[in-house]
Amino acid sequence: MGKYRYETHMHTSPVSRCAKASVRDNLEFYKNAGYDGVFITNHFLDGNIGISPDASYEEKINFYFSDYEEAVRLSGKAGIKVFCGVEISNRGTDFLIYGLGKDWYLAHPEIADMEKSDELALMMDSGALIIQAHPFREAGYIDHIRLYPRHVHGAEVINACRTDFENRMAKLYAQSYGLLEFAGTDNHVAGARPFLAGMCCDTPIKDERDFAERVKHGEMSIFACTNDQAAAAADNNTKGSRP
Repeated sequence: MGKYRYETHMHTSPVSRCAKASVRDNLEFYKNAGYDGVFITNHFLDGNIGISPDASYEEKINFYFSDYEEAVRLSGKAGIKVFCGVEISNRGTDFLIYGLGKDWYLAHPEIADMEKSDELALMMDSGALIIQAHPFREAGYIDHIRLYPRHVHGAEVINACRTDFENRMAKLYAQSYGLLEFAGTDNHVAGARPFLAGMCCDTPIKDERDFAERVKHGEMSIFACTNDQAAAAADNNTKGSRP
């Protein structure tokens, strides 16, 4: 496991309706688990977001980024870095977007009415890293599995919330199409999540664009661990294993 670990798939309350943990809860948990940083990837306007559908596009964007902005304000005191991500959806098919900030979303209200493939293409042309999240997830509200191999850079081959079978299928998908392999926890409950996953490297990432480029060039590795293993790694780092 690389010295610098990052949670790449995390939801916080109240922006994601389904999240059970606050921004502060998540930062405290991941700091104690020895992570260098977290990406907040709440459900976007096309997903399970905690704001009225009658709000204006600008109001929705401001609300959407409020948890991320709170995390940035708390990050210094919490002692952990915070990065911006987005999870967009299409009827249960989800995509993790990295490298585009609030200003980009404010400037592109047209995405609310675009076909998902066109939206993904626009984001990719704008420099985003796009990962299909848990591509073989099965649930009662998903009528069928949708794959977008020509509109993503990679696939989440380890999602700590999904079954081994779903993750194996995701890995076969990534290998068959030559997609990047990616990992994340999909954490909605902070420390109550027994298994964790993410991306790691030997030198700290600088920002979202740096992260996106490193992933695209194969300069980061996937990892999975239990809470106990994360705590043990954190203890080792405290004793001086980091440079």
